[in-house]
Amino acid sequence: MATADPGVILLLTCPDRPGLVARISHFIFERGGNILDLDEHVDPVEKTFFIRVAWSGQGSALPLSELQEAFRPLAEEFGASWSIRFTGRKTRVAVFVSRYDHCLLEILWRNSIGEFASDIVLIISNHPDLGSLAAHYGIPFHVFPVSRDNKEETELQELALLEENDIDTIVLARYMQVLSPFFVNRYPARIINIHHSFLPAFVGSSPYRQAYERGVKIIGATSHYVTEELDQGPIIEQDIVRISHKDTLDDLVRKGRDLERLVLAKALRLHSGHRIIVNGKKTVVFD
Repeated sequence: MATADPGVILLLTCPDRPGLVARISHFIFERGGNILDLDEHVDPVEKTFFIRVAWSGQGSALPLSELQEAFRPLAEEFGASWSIRFTGRKTRVAVFVSRYDHCLLEILWRNSIGEFASDIVLIISNHPDLGSLAAHYGIPFHVFPVSRDNKEETELQELALLEENDIDTIVLARYMQVLSPFFVNRYPARIINIHHSFLPAFVGSSPYRQAYERGVKIIGATSHYVTEELDQGPIIEQDIVRISHKDTLDDLVRKGRDLERLVLAKALRLHSGHRIIVNGKKTVVFD
């Protein structure tokens, strides 16, 4: 369950060197912090250090900008990419959806019981079909029909709505449209997609049909960050299920729906809990 207790989370990546954990821990200690959770990893090939630290204490009572400025000299010494966030502010999420409801249902239900450290602020769709579902959960539902002729104008309208609502993260819950590079670049590593295959296999459209025609014995689902290259963004979470020669295409779709729901929900939980560091085409996930 997401916690409402005040606290601080640091995510940091830098070249590996001795003493990094000690220096970071001392920074927290100097500000009266009590470390609640610390997870670190060193990539032995790239010689890169990754860490996630969560702490509580006096540091969480400081203005965020003051805490960031205090940490900046240490981060510059390390040559680090980093972020510091307060846990008290939930991630503001917009969900994009078309006509499929299974992923949206899973997210709305889990969010309603407090599983995510997020607020689902609005839902955007290119069809009106799921408006009643949004209304059931009391979430504003906006319809933007998309065609080849109005795609650019529609994306500008959507972006204006996202900015107006101070959206941090976008979740594509089986949104059957390809976002433009212009749109994607406005939210780097903040657009989460669910793809109904075990990437990198069967990218693009109709992956279940491709899997069925290929006669594979395992199908999967993949949640990843969206980049300009279709279905090639850094992977957050994946899962699989076995199939056999007895399974029809409809069976693959049915089994795959269960995977899609769980994989996308877990990706949102990890992202909203600030447990992911993007490392080029890969991710480091502290779960």
